Amino acid sequence: MEKLFKLQEHKTTVKIEVLAGLTTFLTMAYILIVNPLILSEAGMDFGALFTATALASAIATLVMAFTTNLPFALAPGMGLNAFFAYTVVLGMGYSWQFALTAVFLEGIIFIILTIFNVREAIVNSIPSDVKKAISVGIGLFIAFIGFQNAGIIVESPATMVELGDLTTGAPLLAVIGLIITGILLAFKVRGALLIGIIVTTLIGFPFGISQWSGGNWAPPSLAPIFFQFDFSQIFTFDMLIVLFTFLFVDMFDTVGTLIGVSTKAGIMTKDGQIPHCKMALMSDAIGTTVGAMLGTSTVTTYVESSAGVAEGGRTGLTSFTTAILFLLALFLSPLFLTIPGAATAPALILVGLFMMTPVVDINFDDYTEAIPAFLTLIVMPLAYSIADGIMIGMLSWLFLKLFTKRSKDINLMTIIVGILFLLKLLIG
Repeated sequence: MEKLFKLQEHKTTVKIEVLAGLTTFLTMAYILIVNPLILSEAGMDFGALFTATALASAIATLVMAFTTNLPFALAPGMGLNAFFAYTVVLGMGYSWQFALTAVFLEGIIFIILTIFNVREAIVNSIPSDVKKAISVGIGLFIAFIGFQNAGIIVESPATMVELGDLTTGAPLLAVIGLIITGILLAFKVRGALLIGIIVTTLIGFPFGISQWSGGNWAPPSLAPIFFQFDFSQIFTFDMLIVLFTFLFVDMFDTVGTLIGVSTKAGIMTKDGQIPHCKMALMSDAIGTTVGAMLGTSTVTTYVESSAGVAEGGRTGLTSFTTAILFLLALFLSPLFLTIPGAATAPALILVGLFMMTPVVDINFDDYTEAIPAFLTLIVMPLAYSIADGIMIGMLSWLFLKLFTKRSKDINLMTIIVGILFLLKLLIG
């Protein structure tokens, strides 16, 4: 393990890394059910989707572990799977085979862009204060997801969101879990987030929130969705629009997550770059390509990786552990599906707290830096999109620099990224 992952160099141990990997897995294991639920709306086989989700997540995360030695996990992206099912298939009327073909082409394009360092150049073009704000914004975003998963924050017809009923059911269980995990953190207990998830799940049984899921232990067949592509319409305008949307959202979701989690892990270089960034982006590209072959939507780096980082994960052993657990999940699905959203919600909420720390390093005295940083971090949770937060932050940064005669701060790649964002706004 030392030889493979250089644990001493990163001041970590096998125990810390394995616990971190387990924590990351438990906070993102919901994707094993949520992804099949969403994509099955497009007419795809639910059981086959479960297998494809687990395999695509494991393969992409293994590539990340061994090529980058970074503690990041990957899985089919939320939002991208909804676009796949509800917009491309149900909205535009195309087959799910057409949508899978778009995902496959996206993966191939990303591999090419990564080989020629285009994606790495985009990462490096993002201004330093916006990068710091991305970490904070992701923290707010992931905390918001946690509040929603637990029913602490619910939909409101009058104000869009409001406080749920904290006295019963899942919200009460999540509050209890939040208190338990907070106490463990205050006492500096190693593995506090993981222990909190397990204890909250156990408390959930008498509440009726945690329930043994049962079901078959054998992984379902991939046959109904494996390698099901439709290349007959790849030169249509609709394919171009669909492909551009997949490319845009995945690129900036991944970029934002890599920057945010790297900042939290303290592994960013002094000049603000991510170590092994090229191969981290290649892992995402390979995951998307292989995932499409298996039959699932775009694979991306997960913000829940920050839960493992918060537990001390610093190397590829964390992501390796998460990948192995995705493979085990193929045969242990009833066990993992027993953990309710209310049990993982406290971990997500507290990870949001951990990711707030870079806010103190943002230059709030220079408004051409402070305003874009603020817009970046506030738009992410409000728009429910990492990519949209980066888009608003970058465009505001560019315009403020241009109109305050600070154009010397702008480089060519930043202008190109700005043009891409403007195109995205125009296309919709």
